[in-house]
Amino acid sequence: MAGNSNFDALLTTTLANYRDQLTDNIFTARPLTYMLNEKGRIRMLNGGTKIVEPLVYGTNTTIGSYSGYDTISLTPQTGISAAEYEWKQYAGSIAISGIEEAKNNGEQEIINLLEAKIMQAEESMREGFNTMFYADGTGNSSKDWNGLGNLVESGNTVGNIDSSTYAYWRSYEENTAGALTLAQMATAYNTVSVGNDHPDVVLTTQTLYEKYEALLQPNLRYTDTKTADAGFQNLLFKASPVMYDVSCTSGVMFFLNTKYLTLVGHSAKWFQQTEFVRPEDLDARYALIMCYGNLTCRNRKKQGKLTAKTA
Repeated sequence: MAGNSNFDALLTTTLANYRDQLTDNIFTARPLTYMLNEKGRIRMLNGGTKIVEPLVYGTNTTIGSYSGYDTISLTPQTGISAAEYEWKQYAGSIAISGIEEAKNNGEQEIINLLEAKIMQAEESMREGFNTMFYADGTGNSSKDWNGLGNLVESGNTVGNIDSSTYAYWRSYEENTAGALTLAQMATAYNTVSVGNDHPDVVLTTQTLYEKYEALLQPNLRYTDTKTADAGFQNLLFKASPVMYDVSCTSGVMFFLNTKYLTLVGHSAKWFQQTEFVRPEDLDARYALIMCYGNLTCRNRKKQGKLTAKTA
């Protein structure tokens, strides 16, 4: 089959047909990306030098009561800025060697082999993304995408805005070492809440999830049915499902308002697949799966975390 253009086309077409399924499987199988997908917080952009997230952090001082012919203020308003995030890249390859091709000689056999390799790539990309999304973005010489370890902090620079200078850009962070308590959780939740704008998910480790479970009275262990139906164990804290993830940083519990988090992708480079090609010096065919994007936040003050917590 070496050099068979029809065979190359079969592989490329089969891989392309899996694009939507691949995307869905990767971003619905872990708690954080499931919530972002469920809340419509995965969006595509056509390009741009940077990913720009508009921020509203002040109040409009022209708002007020008036009577009759009172003058209504036309004073220009400040308090609207923007965070700028870099585009990041992520990729993997799928390879079929000459001997694998020979052992699976036939259209259906090679499709079955390709499906197995796609599943392998899917699981690897799922784990890779999930690991990055809990980290601080400094991995692989800062080529990694943003993670909660960077976005949910109280004194760092994110989106070219220094939160140590601008209080509106600081997340709530409580890092007193010790056992997790319900009072600490309540303070974190309430601090990042305003009216009906509150965290819609709490993410943590298995250890702290089990600690929270132990703190609850047996008859008060409520769950979010929709989240459970999606396959995730959860317990409610106030109105938010609490879930655990193996990639979550040890000792950390995140209180997230996903309304202000966005997984941004480049529309032309979102799980884009290349054609299968066979290098002249290799007995194998290769195709790439590529993603451009980043995880962004437009209101860090509505995010919080507890750190250094134990059971």
